[in-house]
Amino acid sequence: MADQGVDSYGTYGEGGGYNGCGYQADYPPQEEDAASDVTEGHDEEDQMYEGEYQGIPHPDEVKAAHRAARAKARAAGNAVSELEELSQQYEDIMEDCGHGKFQWTLFVVLGLALMADGVECFVVAFVLPSAEKDLCLSNAEKGMLGLIVFLSMMVGAFVWGGLADKVGRRRCLIEALAINCVFGFLSSFAQGYGFFLFFRLLSGIGIGGTVPIVYSYFSEFLQMDKRGEHLSWLCMFWMIGAIYASFTAWCIIPRYGWGFTMGTEFQFHSWRVFVLAAACPAIASLVGLTFMPESPRFLLENAKHDEAWMILKQVHDTNWRAKGQPEKVFTVTHIKAPKTAEDEFIEIQSPTGTAVQRWAVRSLTLCKLVCTVTTHPTQFEEYESKVKVFHKERVENFHFNFSLENQIHKEGEYIHDKFISIEMKSVKFEDSLFEDCRFEDIKSTDTVFENCTIHSTVFYNTDLWEERFINCWMENTTFVHNKHGCHLDTEEENDVLIYLVSFLGSLAVLPGNIISALFMDKIGRMKIIGGSMLISAGCSFFLFLGFSQSAIIALQCLFCGVSVAAWNGIEVVTVELYPASKRATAFGVLNALCKLAAVLGSSIFASFVGITEVIPILLSFTALVCGGLVALRLPDTREKILL
Repeated sequence: MADQGVDSYGTYGEGGGYNGCGYQADYPPQEEDAASDVTEGHDEEDQMYEGEYQGIPHPDEVKAAHRAARAKARAAGNAVSELEELSQQYEDIMEDCGHGKFQWTLFVVLGLALMADGVECFVVAFVLPSAEKDLCLSNAEKGMLGLIVFLSMMVGAFVWGGLADKVGRRRCLIEALAINCVFGFLSSFAQGYGFFLFFRLLSGIGIGGTVPIVYSYFSEFLQMDKRGEHLSWLCMFWMIGAIYASFTAWCIIPRYGWGFTMGTEFQFHSWRVFVLAAACPAIASLVGLTFMPESPRFLLENAKHDEAWMILKQVHDTNWRAKGQPEKVFTVTHIKAPKTAEDEFIEIQSPTGTAVQRWAVRSLTLCKLVCTVTTHPTQFEEYESKVKVFHKERVENFHFNFSLENQIHKEGEYIHDKFISIEMKSVKFEDSLFEDCRFEDIKSTDTVFENCTIHSTVFYNTDLWEERFINCWMENTTFVHNKHGCHLDTEEENDVLIYLVSFLGSLAVLPGNIISALFMDKIGRMKIIGGSMLISAGCSFFLFLGFSQSAIIALQCLFCGVSVAAWNGIEVVTVELYPASKRATAFGVLNALCKLAAVLGSSIFASFVGITEVIPILLSFTALVCGGLVALRLPDTREKILL
């Protein structure tokens, strides 16, 4: 360590000064041979390292060698900054604490939070087929529900990431998960579209903070040689969340009996039960976090030395007791930390600008600091235009006893026809004539009549009310026993394909997670990112060949399995590139950009549906290739100590 007479650190321990003021530790310093109560009766000389006669270096000798190498490199190089010296000391302390029970417990708790994030991405998609009937949703409203998921998570990532660097990782994660749980619970009881949208918006803002906080939080309890592997294993919980969402949706939503009604105003069908079940991972993580401590690295950045020391001692004692070595003593008596936890962002000071101006400059400065390029892998599905257009058809004395779906009828003539006990989904009649027709027991979704002439026609027990007829002229037309509102069809079987495809796609991520975890520290982050993105680009290119639906599903599974390795590498690199004071903030900005890319990707892809698949596929292919090539040129961070 640098000479205490000239360094600019506060010191935790005996006789240490803090910010120019005297600071006396609450815990007396321990000598190197000090023993705690639990060591009584143990003689360290009686214990023998079993690898001694096999020529295997003792782990403590390996750690000492690493520290000596780092000290030699510091001595040979230029002057070490305050932040680098703190980082090196913190790495030494984490090596002494070891990797064990404490990290694995935190791993599970934070993994459940990531699992909740994975579930959130699928909740709306799985409930829409049922909720569109229950809540009377139009296509525009369904699109807004899908969009609000990523928009709210984007806002949440940006907000919670910044807050985590200011008020603490643990506190922000608890508050974010609590918001997600509360409003996720309320959304399951919302009877109208407006309330459901509002509650899902707030729920998404809450869960949006999990990714930037979880990785920053967990990385600060890991030593350098464990960081890449264990952060990659942590990524697997997102996959588990997707599998959990697919499986529970498959098990619950088709079971229409899992619900109840209270008159006509309150309905609680099975899809609402699924929304409640989706909150379980967040609740479990929230409970677990109440037993976890704050990140000691965050506390040191904010000059809370005593709390940091106590937590580091807790980590040390928990791990070594679990390993059967309770005699090991936490010998750290001095922890260096900066005098102040100053924010290096450029800001307009209070006397020279308004609060809005300071916020604007702060946000702009933050964006300039984010220089790591990330790409959002886009999953592809086969989209075809299934809309059938009928022009100037004439139908007389015909009985329609089959469902009509995705059809447009222009300038048609229907004379003495019957539409009995059928479903009409996304059907539009334009400039058509209906003469002496009968519509009976009709269930419709997104069906309209526009500029039509309707003579001597009866609508009996249908849900075709006034809003479905736009600029239509009616004469001698009767509506009897009209249905009002939307009606959930409890007899219609749900298409399980949506659950199956999601389940297979999520399960396909498993090999990529395992490979990235095993090789992240062996071959390097950049090679994994670059190689995975280039292979993913190849998968997207094969969509040009127009395979069958089963082949498209297989390609999607391959894409998911490969691209997740790139995503894991990006998560690890992001943690390692930014200092502790800005780590969660930078992670939040980058995660928000990923969500923005998802929104833009969905919008661009949707605009080409029914026109061509070539342009979106080429855009995705180009983005993946460029991202992969750029990643290969970035420096490796395997041996980088967290700043």
